[in-house]
Amino acid sequence: MKFTKMHGAGNDYVYVNGFVETVEDPASLSIAVSDRHFGIGADGLVLILPSEKEDFRMRIFNADGSEAEMCGNATRCIAKYVFDNGMTDKTSITLETLSGQKHLDLYIENGIVRTVRVDMGEPILLPKLIPVNIDEQRIVNFPIALDGKKVNITALSMGNPHVVIFVDNVDAIDLPKIGQKVEHHPLFPKRTNTEFVQVISPKQLKMRVWERGSGETLACGTGACASTVAAVLTGQAERNITMELAGGTLFIEWSETDNHVYMTGPATTVFEGDYSPT
Repeated sequence: MKFTKMHGAGNDYVYVNGFVETVEDPASLSIAVSDRHFGIGADGLVLILPSEKEDFRMRIFNADGSEAEMCGNATRCIAKYVFDNGMTDKTSITLETLSGQKHLDLYIENGIVRTVRVDMGEPILLPKLIPVNIDEQRIVNFPIALDGKKVNITALSMGNPHVVIFVDNVDAIDLPKIGQKVEHHPLFPKRTNTEFVQVISPKQLKMRVWERGSGETLACGTGACASTVAAVLTGQAERNITMELAGGTLFIEWSETDNHVYMTGPATTVFEGDYSPT
């Protein structure tokens, strides 16, 4: 099976061209290739597939084999893959995901894609649609019990569930410990991604992320979007911000015009190879 290793701000996946390769069991394959000691090493597996209604279709699997609805960093890498490999000559494409259509604008330098702007759609704030087992209209600075302590959360969906927690210093967080506990908290029936966010200024945020099914990653595009919305809702940030992540920088805008969140960031090809498990 031929594959391409790519990353968006350090959020790395193994990409397989489903136009020419057939993957019978993507969940098991994702577990195998994601292993950083015995596999290729990645945060998961992404399949680039034909679509009956959009230009392309994405399926994405976490490192534990679970299928995710959406990944912002992966969408940018798909845009780079299909353009750089001659599968399209369009500089604006549509992508089918489990969370609906995504529109991507490609920015080309010297014939290859360097950055991509993704229309991530509208944030979903109604708890039952996130989903969260809380009977409220919105969950903004909402206190929950975690390890016997009160923690304020802001919850929303960007096509997948997110919980945002604001802290004074993201580097001081024991992310593996607390991230796993939030992910599996009984309030979240489908588990959740968790972002810890430090407000540097109204125009600049710093984030660490615990991704559902993959653990700590260097970046999360949907998480960066969710964190921006949460920061605006809690009165801590403007609608156009720079997001600092361990793997790089993303630029996020929550538009007042159409209520959509737009994410712009890099997409990078690391290497190509042929995977033959034994």
